[in-house]
Order: sequence, then structure tokens, then C-alpha cells
Amino acid sequence: MTDPQPQAKNPLHGVTLERMLNELVEHFGWEAMGERIRIRCFTDDPSVASSLKFLRKTPWAREKVEGMYLFMLRDRARRARR
Repeated sequence: MTDPQPQAKNPLHGVTLERMLNELVEHFGWEAMGERIRIRCFTDDPSVASSLKFLRKTPWAREKVEGMYLFMLRDRARRARR
């Protein structure tokens, strides 16, 4: 039997979708997020509540948001090393 991989190395472990959205909005803003991921909840009257509702129902969009969040984390780490 193999032990499951520890979640400590998973940067998404313990991060709620709401926290991800709030950090992304703070970092990029709604307009830039809407340009990067073309979904209406980012471009037409955006809000965290409407985005959460859509992302919880739409796995492909949530994957894109998680990817953007990981990109943001890498970018922050890169800038911190400078």
C-alpha cells in the first residue's frame, strides 16, 4: 500500500474559492480577469457572489480560475525574490 501524497505541497489545499476570487480581484481587477478568462460573471456587472455561484456549477471555469490563482502565486513569489 502506498501512502497518499501529503496536501502540504498542494498550494490550493485549504484555500476556499471565495478567498481565491478575492485575492485575484485584488491582484488583477475584474477587467483583467475578464480579459484572461472570458466568462460573463467577470465582464458584465461582476461580483464575488455571482462568480462563486457560476464557478461552483462550472468545473471548466473553476479550473481556469485555479490556474490563474496558481499563476498569481508564482508571480508573487518571483517578485518577492527580487
